[in-house]
Amino acid sequence: MAMEAAEIERLIRDAFPTAQIDIKDLAGDGNHYAATVVASEFKGLSRVKQHQMVYAALKGKMDGPAGELHALALTTRAAD
Repeated sequence: MAMEAAEIERLIRDAFPTAQIDIKDLAGDGNHYAATVVASEFKGLSRVKQHQMVYAALKGKMDGPAGELHALALTTRAAD
């Protein structure tokens, strides 16, 4: 099942309201995306923790083979 970029952005924005978010559909199939998330909430956190927070914001959409989102390449960093 494919997922729209706007839905991914909405879920991330709900968790990080002031973040800069850029979503790209890598394959044009609605299943393989790249996301860049720059958020002040990431300040002082490891990149692993930042990614965990974004995955948590997706509320299970990537869970298991039946997940709506197959692949998400993440780039995260703290806002300046």
